Amino acid sequence: MRAAQNVNAEERGAFTGEIAPGMLVDLGCRYTLVGHSERRALYGENDERVARKAAALLAHGIRPIVCVGESLEQRKRGDALDVVSGQLSDSLATVEASQADDIVIAYEPVWAIGTGETATPEIAQEVHRHIREQLRVKFGEAGDRIRIQYGGSVKPENVDELMTQPDIDGALVGGASLDPEAFSRIVRFEKT
Repeated sequence: MRAAQNVNAEERGAFTGEIAPGMLVDLGCRYTLVGHSERRALYGENDERVARKAAALLAHGIRPIVCVGESLEQRKRGDALDVVSGQLSDSLATVEASQADDIVIAYEPVWAIGTGETATPEIAQEVHRHIREQLRVKFGEAGDRIRIQYGGSVKPENVDELMTQPDIDGALVGGASLDPEAFSRIVRFEKT
């Protein structure tokens, strides 16, 4: 399965260095990340841009993996669920209920990415449950079928506890994917 880490919402034009959705189709990509925390922080991508990218991908038959998550400051203020709700609502603004089966959500607590910090399984489950509730509100029963991945420093040491949570459907693996042994341990996990 092929996937990409970014896409431009524009089909064509003078966008040197950008990747058009059609290019990803030509490469056989089936999934593409949109709204990753690094794209939001380093490139100023806001929810409106994420929504445009998701719509462009869906129009080309590619499943967007829409990333949402709060910073450490937002978590400490008690705003985590509100931040995630706002990102989710605005990033999915153009997605119709008929397209719900074609999206994936990735919860990535920004404070846990690349820091060695990991949300406890309980914290991750709390946010995943909240995301699931928001998806049900927007998409009805289809909200139950949308995959919600956890993407905050998934490692062999924590994958079992994280993946046994009821609303965590998979992992968006970052740094551990660079270590073949660690990655193979993570992907061998089977949720029962």
